[in-house]
Amino acid sequence: MALQNIGAGNKDDAFYRYKMPKMITKIEGRGNGIKTNIVNMVDIAKALSRPAAYTTKYFGCELGAQSKFDEKTGTSHVNGSHDTSKLAGLLENFIKKFVQCYGCGNPETEIIITKSQMINLKCAACGFISEVDMRDKLTTFIIKNPPESKKGSKDKKAMRRAEKERLKEGEAADEELKKIKKEAAKKKTSSGSSKEAGSKASSKKKSSNSDEDHSPASSQKDDHEVAEDSDDDVEWQTDTSAVAAQQTIQEQLNAVTASMVMISANEEKRKSGKGSPAREVKAKANGETNGVKAAADKDDLFILIKEYVNRGSSATQIKSFLESLSGSRQELVNAYFEALFEGVGKGFSKEVEKKKNYIAAALQDEDSQPMLLHAIETFCCRKAPPEAVKEIALVLKALYDNDLLEEESIVDWFEKGVNGGNKSSPIWKNVKPFVEWLQNAESETEEE
Repeated sequence: MALQNIGAGNKDDAFYRYKMPKMITKIEGRGNGIKTNIVNMVDIAKALSRPAAYTTKYFGCELGAQSKFDEKTGTSHVNGSHDTSKLAGLLENFIKKFVQCYGCGNPETEIIITKSQMINLKCAACGFISEVDMRDKLTTFIIKNPPESKKGSKDKKAMRRAEKERLKEGEAADEELKKIKKEAAKKKTSSGSSKEAGSKASSKKKSSNSDEDHSPASSQKDDHEVAEDSDDDVEWQTDTSAVAAQQTIQEQLNAVTASMVMISANEEKRKSGKGSPAREVKAKANGETNGVKAAADKDDLFILIKEYVNRGSSATQIKSFLESLSGSRQELVNAYFEALFEGVGKGFSKEVEKKKNYIAAALQDEDSQPMLLHAIETFCCRKAPPEAVKEIALVLKALYDNDLLEEESIVDWFEKGVNGGNKSSPIWKNVKPFVEWLQNAESETEEE
């Protein structure tokens, strides 16, 4: 079945993820009984997250004809003969009025009927609440036939929590199994040593009878088993001296990494000159600064990471490269995020969706989530244009949907920012609707 983007304004966007089937119609009957059957109305309505009765009734209201949707058979009929293009145009008007968010244009909205019998559209992406024009004829039908509440979206967070609990239980079981194996190895080692002592005593008694009893094969075999069993008891230590640290840095910045990071000599002379920052970065990468760690300066970090990202490296290569650089992890994440999205304005959230795998490369553990949020805040305050700052709620929504950020981390970051020294920043005003949506969804899940 052919698909198209939801909303006429998104028809040329190849990366738009909200799609619906193209309308298929069929003329049935003759004379006064002629009707237009929208064959795939159920599929279209499902893609729009609206009941098929709403779209069918909207066609009837706009065309001034009788319309009917049969719940049992799933057929949608409108009296009269109507072209597919005409009905498709009416469907676009329905999407603008009753599906798309009036704020961000996202079709992921939910119909809410207030106590005063008003119809609102609540956006799950940016949290904006759109007020529907109640002069439309379809609003009366919607109030009399309210949509069913969605339970699947509310259970999503509960499923994630259950999955995390299962992972923790599995890790605990693995730790318990390791302890059992370690204790068994100790017992086996002690029993093996007692057997070895007994065999030595018996060999002394039989030493005068045969030379075969003096064969070292059996004792070597026992020693080998004891050595293997005692490997679990060995405590490994890492040399953390300054000399060892410098040697580790030199090994990590191998020839391949250095070739990707450094600017060639000709380009250096032509662009930056003898005493340029690029030359200093190159010297640091080669370890030519008498023990000074590579990429210690923030600007140098940005130059190194930007050069590496522009070479089209994969997410795995970037992760290894970031681990090879020195400096605090927060500085690395800040420079990396700025290198990924430098110069991005309108369409910031779409760029984040495209580069989600590269963002995941910087997240080594759960502690990295606050660092990523701080990097987003720093980027929006220092480098991002106002158009990008307006889309920060959509950026967080994209990272949240891809499990790169959790609601706890987002809420904690928001509360600290609102009450912190940077509370006057426009970031918090744009993030607030999304945080409120997270908190409301969390409370609804706990109540269920």
